[in-house]
Amino acid sequence: MCIIIIKDNKKVISTNTLVASASINPHGLGVLWLDKWKVTYHDSNDFMILKTERPFIAHFRYATVGAVNKANCHPFNINKNEVLFQNGTVWNLGSKKKTDTQHMAEILSDIPKRRWAEVLEMSDCRFVTANLKKKTYEIYNEADWITKNKIMYSKKNVLSKHLIAVYGTLKKDYSNYHNYLTQSKYVGPGITMEKYPLLIEGLPYLLNKPGVGHYVDVDLFLVDDETLEMIDGLEGHPGWYYREKIDVDTKDGTVLSASVYFNDKEDSGIHHKTYTQEYTSLSTFGWMGQDADYAGNQEEYECNCNEPEKVWDEWDNEFYCLDCMSTIKEKI
Repeated sequence: MCIIIIKDNKKVISTNTLVASASINPHGLGVLWLDKWKVTYHDSNDFMILKTERPFIAHFRYATVGAVNKANCHPFNINKNEVLFQNGTVWNLGSKKKTDTQHMAEILSDIPKRRWAEVLEMSDCRFVTANLKKKTYEIYNEADWITKNKIMYSKKNVLSKHLIAVYGTLKKDYSNYHNYLTQSKYVGPGITMEKYPLLIEGLPYLLNKPGVGHYVDVDLFLVDDETLEMIDGLEGHPGWYYREKIDVDTKDGTVLSASVYFNDKEDSGIHHKTYTQEYTSLSTFGWMGQDADYAGNQEEYECNCNEPEKVWDEWDNEFYCLDCMSTIKEKI
């Protein structure tokens, strides 16, 4: 649980690692900036502040002991000059309100500093203490840490993650999501930063023609190497669909680089902004794409529904039909 990252250089951490750190540990972020020796506290979703050359020690929290609030974010004060970071749980310490780390900091405050290593290394947790006045820090149980690109991590589970953007049957709660992504971390919905043609002809096909079509709705997932390999197999990468990185807006102002699967299918000119599935007992697997029987001779921007339920698309600046997902010509 939790992760500590020590970056005492000008290296820049990959966005995927930061997304993984925040998504897996969503209960708060504490940062000791090593150029100023000042501590700041944030939401885990503010992870992009760590996309910097500035040196820091950062802690993303996953709450196991103690309430979820800013007061329980690391680091904790040992005394007026020294603070404690912890990754892992020290059993029998803490309470419903107080974290085990705060309890450990109180223990350290009552014993001579020469005994800190003895006490901290009785546990298999990873610790860091920092002296803000002397501008020094110490790492405990260092053999259990992982170093990559001269950056230290208290756990390795954030280092082998891939961010993918899915727009079809892999979307959350859709048919192939249940086959491939239930064990992966759902980051949230997003929308492509550029327009792309999304064809729906039984299956959805995203064409690699930026600037054409619509800003496409996607779901973002963090997947490990094994899951990525399985999805590559599902998509026939690189022979049928092929995987490339694009920029995705998470709608909270954060732009992330994620892998998406394109296809070189011939462009029919009928473009969509989203793909939906509805559960039906008539389909082979219980699921049916919303555009499985879409008429191939329809023109883009035309909706043939008798009484379309109009929804305003702030990204494309136009209406679309909630039933067939085609664009309606009417503007506001």
